[in-house]
Amino acid sequence: MANNERQTLYLEDNKFKYTLLQMKKNVGVYGLLAPYFVLFTIFTIVPVLLSLPMGFTNFNMAQFPQWVGLSNFYSLFLEDEVFLKAIENTLVFAVVTGPLSYFLCFILAWLINELPGALKTIFTFVFYAPTLAGNIFTTWQLIFSGDTYGIANAYLIDLGITNGAIQWLTDANYIMGVLIVVQLWMALGAGFLAIRAGLQGIPRDRYEAGAIEGIKNRAQELIYVTIPAMGPQLLFAAVMQITSSFTAGDIGRSLTAFPTTDYAGHTIMTHAFDYGSIRFEMGYSSAICFVLFATMLIANWGIKKILNKYLDT
Repeated sequence: MANNERQTLYLEDNKFKYTLLQMKKNVGVYGLLAPYFVLFTIFTIVPVLLSLPMGFTNFNMAQFPQWVGLSNFYSLFLEDEVFLKAIENTLVFAVVTGPLSYFLCFILAWLINELPGALKTIFTFVFYAPTLAGNIFTTWQLIFSGDTYGIANAYLIDLGITNGAIQWLTDANYIMGVLIVVQLWMALGAGFLAIRAGLQGIPRDRYEAGAIEGIKNRAQELIYVTIPAMGPQLLFAAVMQITSSFTAGDIGRSLTAFPTTDYAGHTIMTHAFDYGSIRFEMGYSSAICFVLFATMLIANWGIKKILNKYLDT
């Protein structure tokens, strides 16, 4: 056995040294990632880490934080009825939009991947564009306007389905449904692009090998070849969809009144915004954010357990 081969085997047996060697080989890549990673650390990782100790304090941004122990968490779960309503709304919103948006990302990416050359780029842009739009909520306010001039009401009245205008954005019976529709429309973001990239990166020889092994149609090809070859992309997309579902808050504040009627569209993120950016009760807001963060960790752990069998293929 050659010396180079023995060295490679030795490094593979010593994972830490092998990792350092790979980092040295890819130092240029880490240099390109450094600016984003620094900003991400300062504005995301550090605030998340600080939210836990701050959640045990009474902090109004004008005075030094005062330690209050578990008082904030006690108030959240035993005294704050709006927070309990926000938990219910968030779970309903996440359970519906998370799986549905994930399914849409995969199906649309798969269908687009079957198109010829230029059409792939065009349709990828068309479906990704909503996430790049600026003030998109103005359009949805026109669609769900509560008078007869609203697009949704106008069509329903013309078709004879309703006799009058429905108050989509102020009636508690419709608010959550509207928010779910808008969220699904905006769902094709980074997860969608990751799946598109994963589909394009599957070697053709895998499909050829599958055909030799007895795969006879596109459905079998999807189940036995495509999905197992996309473990990392599927996991990344799942994490992104879960994150966007649990942290949705801008939709409700932008489309409806704040707070929404009977708190029908009030989510955990909206509750944190209320106490953090309006009331400046940063300790209480940090406790809310920590509960949300813990919930997301549990959800992401569950998704990883489900998709784990595809990560080593």
